[in-house]
Amino acid sequence: MPKIVTPEWVKDAVFYQIFPDRFAKSDMVLKPHNLEPWDAPPTSQGYKGGDLYGVIDHLDHIQDLGATAIYFTPIFQSACNHRYHTHDYYQVDPLLGGNKAFYALRDAMQKRGMKLVLDGVFNHASRGNFFFNDILENGPSSAWLDWFIVHDWPLTPYSGERPANYEAWVGNRALPKWNTDNPQVREYIMQIAEHWLREGIDGWRLDVPFCITSAGFWNEFRTRVKAINPEAYIVGEVWWDSTNYLQGDQFDAVMNYIFTEPVIQFCGQDHLVRELAVTGLSYDPYPAIDAQHFAVKLEKALFKYDWQVAQVQLNLLDSHDTARVLSVVGEDKASMRLATIILMTVPGAPSIYYGDEIGLAGKHDPDCRRTINWDNRESWDKEALAYHKQLISLRKSHPALRRGVYKRVAANGLTFAFSRVLDDDKLIIAVNAGDKAQKVELPVNDLVEDGTTLKAIYGKGSVKAEGGIVTVTVPARDGIILAAK
Repeated sequence: MPKIVTPEWVKDAVFYQIFPDRFAKSDMVLKPHNLEPWDAPPTSQGYKGGDLYGVIDHLDHIQDLGATAIYFTPIFQSACNHRYHTHDYYQVDPLLGGNKAFYALRDAMQKRGMKLVLDGVFNHASRGNFFFNDILENGPSSAWLDWFIVHDWPLTPYSGERPANYEAWVGNRALPKWNTDNPQVREYIMQIAEHWLREGIDGWRLDVPFCITSAGFWNEFRTRVKAINPEAYIVGEVWWDSTNYLQGDQFDAVMNYIFTEPVIQFCGQDHLVRELAVTGLSYDPYPAIDAQHFAVKLEKALFKYDWQVAQVQLNLLDSHDTARVLSVVGEDKASMRLATIILMTVPGAPSIYYGDEIGLAGKHDPDCRRTINWDNRESWDKEALAYHKQLISLRKSHPALRRGVYKRVAANGLTFAFSRVLDDDKLIIAVNAGDKAQKVELPVNDLVEDGTTLKAIYGKGSVKAEGGIVTVTVPARDGIILAAK
């Protein structure tokens, strides 16, 4: 078994996830006329016209927030607003500004010391992809016939009256599946991954990688990616136990939905909206759980994998595939704050879905893909923005919050506490999901000596260790972070 090595920069990173069509638009890109109004509710097929120059215009916002890396959902040429239907993996979508906009964005981010991760949709293409389109045009005579998996003729790429007669992702005829058992297809995909790494990206987020089952595919992908950039980040979209992918020979990390589930269950309590929490996806942040149950589920997520992996897991509260966490918790702002405290203080790389930092709500897709209103910042939740900045700043200023050892300190009722320690940087994080303030005694005999003062760096006050105990009052529906002095 190979030694597990993960990118060092990810251990210190704070990610910001952007859905490009909905984040921001600029005047730098020629826009077609049939765009939806920016402030209208999003639809499944409509375009808003966000572009990469719009991202450049708002890098100050992202950097002021404290994010150090951006993960973009797909940016390549496609005939859908989310761009998971790839036409051309070598061309950035013209509505996003094309390749010229990508290079401008890359350069702007590099000047700021920010990392850029792209979405790799390598399991399937689209009906508009050149190679599949050739099959549609030429049938059994197509030169690219064995690049996909055709069962019979005629193909029916649009009509639902007859079988599609080719393999497609979850039966969606718009998304023909690549034949990754074909060495030519495999090489084609590997070269795409290598190309964009050479063009300056810092990693790949892999869409539905579990759907590619060709022997050794992801092993070769890792070998070739790391040969170009040993510090490139490879993170898979796997919603469940990912042990088989995280042995040092395939991915560095996965999108950590087994972290998401218990955090929302614990923080949301009776504010959870069942129809948004129980989604039919592979995680169910419902029903509410107490602190003991939360501790067990959280620690299963944290310690399921090697420590090198745990430090780079992409921890998230929501994404473009889920209802926004603010909506899942019934737009209860305290629940959102609690969840963010945990997100920013446990091991792993925290990821903020664009707009969460300003209180953007959103139910199931496509509602979870709303636009940010840059022209009316008075509509933003300024308190949410402030605590996001504060917690990210604390994470940056305390190495223990990024790389320190985690240990549970207490879990009783609805109060949960843990420590993070790295050398002399020693912190205790306590959160209270209940509706009343709780006075708790926390054992710290293995953390600090008696007489040591611990000062609140989030929250108020200070406490002194006596008899191996500190007594802390944790505010209702909030938390406190203590640092040993």
